[in-house]
Amino acid sequence: ILGRQMITKKIRHFSIEQICDSGQCFRMTKLDDNKVEVIAKGKYLIITSNKDEVTFSCTKEEFEEVWKDYFDIDNSTDYEKIINSIDADDVYLRNAATYGDGIRILNQDLFEMIISFLISQRNNIKRIRSVIKKLCEKYGEKKIYKGENNEEIVYYDFPTPEALVSADINDIRALGTGYRDVYIKKAAEDVVTGKLDLDKLKTLKYEEAKETLLSLYGVGNKVADCICLFALHHTDAFPMDTHIISIVNNEYNGSFPFEKYKGYSGVLQQYMFFYDLR
Repeated sequence: ILGRQMITKKIRHFSIEQICDSGQCFRMTKLDDNKVEVIAKGKYLIITSNKDEVTFSCTKEEFEEVWKDYFDIDNSTDYEKIINSIDADDVYLRNAATYGDGIRILNQDLFEMIISFLISQRNNIKRIRSVIKKLCEKYGEKKIYKGENNEEIVYYDFPTPEALVSADINDIRALGTGYRDVYIKKAAEDVVTGKLDLDKLKTLKYEEAKETLLSLYGVGNKVADCICLFALHHTDAFPMDTHIISIVNNEYNGSFPFEKYKGYSGVLQQYMFFYDLR
């Protein structure tokens, strides 16, 4: 059981509402305007943001150990510099970046992202969230967080690979995973048997990491790039779904200028995706 404490930080280019709606995380829930519930890394958090002031419902220690890295607040990515680097003649991209300038690339749990983006295939965000919630409630560890008025908030950690390996595949399918049940089961087995070494995967460069992920059953280019971007923080990864393909075709004659934005095209992809979604 964890108690409620607060820490407030002044952070530029940070909107928890935009991050919540950016399609990179499926365990964030809007509670109110600029107030979002987050379940990640085995922790429960409520974030409220008011312009540049962001309040986290955690201790200073937890913020430093977990959330600073999770929300990419340690200045490893210079969002101001990225936005300022956009070609002045690229009106579309400048508008997209201005519109979504509070988005950050999250540093999420690798196994959770593998399973989440396997579930995301040919799926919509509302349904993905629902399936992942059911998966966590059935196979994740139950935890309790003490809220504002000492009320107990029950939440569930993301299932371990071992929990999913021992799960019956029909039970996994019953949660709404559909044909993806086989992908989930196989990915968990690969981790448990050591065929997929998550620690090693974290040390690989983007191209090698993507190649390794593509060897997994059910993982294609888009899913591999999502995992690279949202779990491994390879900001060169540029997931191409139908939204992004359409933008690249309409705005860039089918060829996005990757060389111009080498090292951070994935950040720009998020601005484009969010702008198009809205």
